[in-house]
Amino acid sequence: MISILMGKREARDVVVEMRGITKRFPGVLANNHIDFDLRAGEIHALLGENGVGKTTLMNILYGLYRPDEGEIYVRGRKVNIRSPKDAMDLGIGMVHQLFRLVSRHTVAENIALEKTYVEGIIPP
Repeated sequence: MISILMGKREARDVVVEMRGITKRFPGVLANNHIDFDLRAGEIHALLGENGVGKTTLMNILYGLYRPDEGEIYVRGRKVNIRSPKDAMDLGIGMVHQLFRLVSRHTVAENIALEKTYVEGIIPP
């Protein structure tokens, strides 16, 4: 799950755009020219079978992978996200798949933990 930390913005403002995102691994085309928009106030779920590229796409947005092709815009500005720190500096955080969550916490509590980290209450 990706969380975008926003200030006071209108619900129609696009905060994240991914355009033509392509990622290849040896023998696998994980993402093939994917477009994705996130507007302030929206919640998205990426659904699909295992191995269709959902996590790869989010790992690109969070800076764990670099796209082979495509562009990412945050609040209308083209960005080059090279690392999770770059993503966090842009207000992008990620709660990883289940094995990385704090199991006794709810989803909301896990997101709050990640948000606390991004906002700098817990130093990197």
